[in-house]
Amino acid sequence: MKKLLVAAAVTTTLLSPLAAQAQKIGVTMAAFDDTFLTILRNGISDASKKAGASAQIEDAGNDVGKQLSQVQNMIAQKYDAIIVNPVDTDATPKITKMVTDAKIPLIYVNRKPVDFAKLPAGVAFVASDEKVSGTLETEHVCKLLKGKGNILVLMGELSNEAARTRTQDIEDVVKTKDCSGMKIVDKREGKWSRTAAQDITTNWLSSGIKFDAIIANNDEMAIGAINALKAAKKWTPATIVAGIDATPDALASMKAGDLKVTVFQNAAGQGSGSVDAAIKLIKKQPIDRFVNVPFELVTPENLSKYSGKN
Repeated sequence: MKKLLVAAAVTTTLLSPLAAQAQKIGVTMAAFDDTFLTILRNGISDASKKAGASAQIEDAGNDVGKQLSQVQNMIAQKYDAIIVNPVDTDATPKITKMVTDAKIPLIYVNRKPVDFAKLPAGVAFVASDEKVSGTLETEHVCKLLKGKGNILVLMGELSNEAARTRTQDIEDVVKTKDCSGMKIVDKREGKWSRTAAQDITTNWLSSGIKFDAIIANNDEMAIGAINALKAAKKWTPATIVAGIDATPDALASMKAGDLKVTVFQNAAGQGSGSVDAAIKLIKKQPIDRFVNVPFELVTPENLSKYSGKN
C-alpha cells in the first residue's frame, strides 16, 4: 500500500542548494478529480514553492481508509507539518489524535473538521465560513424571485460538513420574512457531481415537478442541472440556477447567460493560507485556530471582477 501511495503522489520540491533543508509538508487531498480541489491543490503547490518548502501531495481518492493510511505514512516519514483536506469530516478526530500524538503541526483545509471546537494547540483550520456561502447564494435567488417561488436543492455529499451547512443556510433564508414566500419542494444529494446532478434534474423534469429555481451546493452540480434543462429543452434565459465556488466553468456559464448566481470561494487563497499556517506552526508562531478566507457573491453584474481568480 505504501508504494502505491507514493507512486500516486504529486511532489513539489524547491530546486536549490537549500532544498535539503526545506520544510517538508505532507498533503492529503480528498480527491484529485474535483475542479475546485484541483485549484486548491495548485494553490498549495505554488505557495510551497514560493515559501521554499517541499510539499508532497497525495490523492485519497475519496477513500477514508486510504487517507488515514496516507496520514500514518506521513507521520512515519516525520514530515514537518501535515495538511489534510478531509474525505469525511466525521473522521477528523482520529486524524487529529494521530498527528498531535506525533507532535506534528496539523492544518485542515477547506472542509471543517467535526472536532473543530476541540482542536488542540498546533492544529488550525483554513477555509471560508460556510454560514456565509449558502446564505449569500440563497438571498440573491430570493431577490431574483422577489421573495416567492418553488425551490429545488442539490446537496453535496452529506458526510461533508460544508454540504450540511450550505443546505441549512438555504433552509434558514427561506424562513426569513423577506423570503418566506419561497418553498423547498425537494432536495437531493448530488454528491458535488455534475453528472449526478444532471441525472437528478432529469428525474425531476420527468416527474413533472414545478419549480422556479434550482439552488446547488456547488457549481459542478449547478452546471449539471443546466445541462439537464437544456437537454430536455426546458431552458430559457430567465431560468434561475445558482451555485457556489466561482470555478472557471461556472464563470464561463455565467458569461454565456446560463448560471445566474455563484459565490466566490478562493480556492487558491485557501491553499496558500494552509501552507502559510503550516510554516507558522512549524516555527511555533502564533496563529488563529480558524483562518477565514471570505466568500464573495458573484452575479452577471460583477462577473468581470472574478475572471481568472479561480
